[in-house]
Amino acid sequence: MEPPPGDQPRPKFPKDERGFYADLKRRVTAYFAGGRERDSWRMYLKTAVILGWLATSYILLVFVVDTVWLAIPLALAVAVGISAVGFNIAHDGGHQAYSRYNWVNRLAAMCFDLIGASSYLWHWKHAVFHHTYPNVEGQDCDVDAGSVARLAPKQPRRWYHRWQHLYLWPLYALTASRWHLMGDFQELIAGKIGPHRVPRPKGWDLVVFFLGKVVSIGIMIAVPILAGHTWWVVVLFYFLVTGAVGVMLTVVFQLAHCVGEADFPTPDAETLRMPDAWAAHQIRTTVDFARRSWIWTWLLGGLNFQIEHHLFPRVCHVHYPALSRIVEEVCAEYGIKFQTHETFWGGVRAHYRWLRRLGRPDPAPTAVSA
Repeated sequence: MEPPPGDQPRPKFPKDERGFYADLKRRVTAYFAGGRERDSWRMYLKTAVILGWLATSYILLVFVVDTVWLAIPLALAVAVGISAVGFNIAHDGGHQAYSRYNWVNRLAAMCFDLIGASSYLWHWKHAVFHHTYPNVEGQDCDVDAGSVARLAPKQPRRWYHRWQHLYLWPLYALTASRWHLMGDFQELIAGKIGPHRVPRPKGWDLVVFFLGKVVSIGIMIAVPILAGHTWWVVVLFYFLVTGAVGVMLTVVFQLAHCVGEADFPTPDAETLRMPDAWAAHQIRTTVDFARRSWIWTWLLGGLNFQIEHHLFPRVCHVHYPALSRIVEEVCAEYGIKFQTHETFWGGVRAHYRWLRRLGRPDPAPTAVSA
């Protein structure tokens, strides 16, 4: 997709001279012969289960239970339901991977607005900037946490980053509430996401933005107060739920990109040419994890198969486990390293090591004798 008017020049990927991606697409097309990439009955059933889980947990929490010992696990169940909606329904819809019908994809993507995030801004930040340039500092907003953290090697190191592998984990809990209550509004007013200018939403997109905020704030805060709960208890549980959601959403992204096994390539300073063709870049900057766990695969909407998702973002995630075998096989044939962590916790440890590594002072350059 072309950058918005007035945006900075963007790096360019060289042509895939070896034909890797063309070969990969041929094999994936053969896999789908006689089948559909989208509109899977498994996805529709999964949607019903997730929405049912979220609705039931919410109703029990707000209108039924009256003890804190039941309320806390139900609040965490609501957080899991919200995260599952984002990972599965909204994410696939936003990538047009849910259905071959645009209106169905739009409806699914609007689930982001229902759970507190703007589907419009998510499209630009995630589907455009992140998916085009993963791990390219200055282009991928998802690896730019400002001065709070150093997530990419080219970012400046500050003295307090020495402890980022410790202090970032609780800060991850604030990401969802920040998007919900402040971050989206700041980006809307500024017309910018990170360094990138984006067109401000108009018409129906603007209506959906504000309606989503009203509905989500109403569901999370106003309705519980109207149901008779004390305001400070509602606020406390709001941050408990959004805190759990923030940790889940943030950590899942970090395991795929902010680990030592992922590359952080930079474009040529003069030509803005990237070192790898687009498909190879996606693979070198992304790491799968827990591919053998059906539980994580189900809950995370296949986002533990991030390599496959980056290569085929418009394919419904229920197909990622099968596509993974094809991608790994073709990568081996073309000599492209396919990175994966065997378990979820292996990915968590890798992210911890990456934060600790980037928090340390960079090695001093070695002097070259004349």
